[in-house]
Amino acid sequence: MEAVLTQAINRLEAVIAGEMMALQAGDHTGLGDISHRKNQSLLELTRISRGIEPESVSDGLRTRLTVLRERLNDNSRLLELHMEATAEVAGLITRAIAEAESDGTYVAPQNGGRRNG
Repeated sequence: MEAVLTQAINRLEAVIAGEMMALQAGDHTGLGDISHRKNQSLLELTRISRGIEPESVSDGLRTRLTVLRERLNDNSRLLELHMEATAEVAGLITRAIAEAESDGTYVAPQNGGRRNG
């Protein structure tokens, strides 16, 4: 059973590596497919792991699982950074559209409220 779990770990690590490379390169074209494959791999791991008793896991497999957890954490942090950047860009675009549509009626005076003249 450990061999099957190890193969599933290998597949998930390959998907994670591909996603991280795409994100770092700014190539978002295949992210939907990658996300689907990652979800499928995680589901597969969950199903396989149900048949394994934790006390029977070898040290080698424990190490692989620890490395996988670290890679998933790294992946999560990178995804979080991209989501924050996306939210920031969306905010900038929203403000730019609002400013472009504004007629200036509710804009604070630039000279501290004093009238010239």
